[in-house]
Amino acid sequence: MAMMKAAVFVEPGRIELQDKLIPEIGPNDALLRITTTTICGTDVHILKGEYPVAAGLTIGHEPVGIIEKLGSNVQGYQEGQRVIAGAICPSFTSYACQDGVASQDGGACSCHGYKPMGGWRFGNTIDGTQAEYVLVPDAQANLAPVPDGLTDEQVLMCPDIMSTGFGGAEKADIRIGDIVAIFAQGPIGLCATAGARLRGASCIIVVDGVEERLAISRQMGADVTLNFRDVDVVEEILKITGGRGVDAAIEALGTQTTFEQALRVLKPGGTLSSLGVYSQDLKIPLGALHAGLGDHRIITSLCPGGKERMRRLLNVVASGRVDFGALVTHQYKLDAITEAYDLFANQRDGVLKVAIKP
Repeated sequence: MAMMKAAVFVEPGRIELQDKLIPEIGPNDALLRITTTTICGTDVHILKGEYPVAAGLTIGHEPVGIIEKLGSNVQGYQEGQRVIAGAICPSFTSYACQDGVASQDGGACSCHGYKPMGGWRFGNTIDGTQAEYVLVPDAQANLAPVPDGLTDEQVLMCPDIMSTGFGGAEKADIRIGDIVAIFAQGPIGLCATAGARLRGASCIIVVDGVEERLAISRQMGADVTLNFRDVDVVEEILKITGGRGVDAAIEALGTQTTFEQALRVLKPGGTLSSLGVYSQDLKIPLGALHAGLGDHRIITSLCPGGKERMRRLLNVVASGRVDFGALVTHQYKLDAITEAYDLFANQRDGVLKVAIKP
């Protein structure tokens, strides 16, 4: 049987390239030949053992590629077509999907309601995209054609980073004229900055400790950049807002410190939109919560998926309003993926996103 190369989780601290069988597809699936994928912060959590997955699983959830084979039930696509699929690939048949929370998809046969993070299948519950080929389940619901003229690097952010970052701005319910604070300017935070601008925020304040990222955030739409190494960011944001606080705060890292800071700068009645992947319990300070009487809204998000979501994100890329290709700072062959993980996990050489090309 035909074999392929794939990046496989072996044990905490160890992801390695192995030979695996090319997947056999079912009637509702598609086989995608990967042309570009990438490494996500969540993959680093998996590598470190902070998020558990099965040993032997192929990692990765951000595919750009070409349809190699189509299942017999999949209509509206053709072999050889260039497509992406969302990192979250829901069935759209479960209770969760039909209740409007497709990311929490329990699967087509779920009789027990929601399954936490059930829509995240690539590199979580099924083999993922850091390979030469990937099986896309429920393909008719999840494949989105890439418009002519767009490069892999331009659309590589759509499956996860753009969808997650924009989702954070959407969940924050940003309105025209809002003041927004965004904590952390990694790839997701940068996309949240772009999303806040597109949503109509009039003042976007971003926080990070890396000057190069703060510089890129200005390209993405930031008005004020704060380096937490130089200033007390809570004090500074309250000063900028005249003591009023921000209308919305987006937490894009997943630490106690950034979560707490986001809450402390929030106006009464404001929204804290949390995008971070947390690896330990959070504590909510009493004062920051106004003793539970501040009319705050704290909302978490998992990246929205599906072909309609991807179509909209591809439209944003094609419009040229934001250059998301600028977030791809390094490129590696699949054969060198362990080296790419070492670079990305240790955040060396100004890395933002790494393009992995089989």
